[in-house]
Amino acid sequence: VRVSAKAVYSKYNIQPASPVNFGAVIKGTKKTQTVMLENKGMLNFKFRIHQAPKDASALESKSSKQGESAPLATKRSMGRKSSALTQGHLNLGMFTVSPCSGSIAPWGQQKITVECLAGQEGMCEEHIYFDITSR
Repeated sequence: VRVSAKAVYSKYNIQPASPVNFGAVIKGTKKTQTVMLENKGMLNFKFRIHQAPKDASALESKSSKQGESAPLATKRSMGRKSSALTQGHLNLGMFTVSPCSGSIAPWGQQKITVECLAGQEGMCEEHIYFDITSR
């Protein structure tokens, strides 16, 4: 009986790479951009998008060196910070990310929508992370 296996890990691509910049947005209006998450490996993988910890800039340089998931944007807001995960959406300040979790088959892809609803006047930036299983 011949027994064989091939050890692999999840491979992925995120386009566009960080940063996603909405530029100037008129207060009270929405602007949408998309990010494509692609499975470049041989196995299904699950992903989850979440808010980065406070020290995200330190994690960003570490993750870039190790080829792990990296942040898409940064936050420095004058207003109240809100972070909520509801019905497949992640709300972070003026940004809403959806879907924020899922599974992607080998060579499949998932379109992630990042929506900016310009509320309070001033600069708003967030760090978000893609957590991919078995990376």
